[in-house]
Amino acid sequence: MDYLCFRALCCKGPPPPRPEYDLVCIGLTGSGKTSLLSQLCSENRENIVSTTGFSIKAVPFQNAILNVKELGGADNIRKYWSRYYQGSQGVIFVLDSASSEDDLETARNELHSALQHPQLCTLPFLILANHQDKPAARSVQEIKKYLELEPLARGKRWILKPCSLDDMEAVKDSFGLLINLLEDRDLEPPRI
Repeated sequence: MDYLCFRALCCKGPPPPRPEYDLVCIGLTGSGKTSLLSQLCSENRENIVSTTGFSIKAVPFQNAILNVKELGGADNIRKYWSRYYQGSQGVIFVLDSASSEDDLETARNELHSALQHPQLCTLPFLILANHQDKPAARSVQEIKKYLELEPLARGKRWILKPCSLDDMEAVKDSFGLLINLLEDRDLEPPRI
């Protein structure tokens, strides 16, 4: 009898594999995409350089692995973003909440374009208002109003959260909410 209890408690075998999701991460240069993803992967913050082109990171979470394709945010690269959307199951959009009005307007236009893109319009979006630790940072309410998310994103699944490198627990919580949306999407019956 003791042997059976021991086997039941200790010999269950390997844990089930975590689901993997392919995501695209976009935002203007300087919004903090690379820094946030590097921190989530426990990489050294000292050697971070802005992404030119794209990079791919496997970001491990307890209940999922996110394969994040980060696309550079420079003017000359943004026009090619849509070439990398195929196969994405979700979108991370990072913006600098302390940026200039001009940059915030450009970010709004890029976000609107992504929300309406045929390959992304049905996917869950995590919108991160980064650099909340800066004095000039706008509140999430200000950003939500400025981005005009309510009318544009009605009926879509999106999350807007404040973040900064100083509060990685909040960033992880935001990604946890995105994982929940991705899991919910997995449970939906296929549309025919």
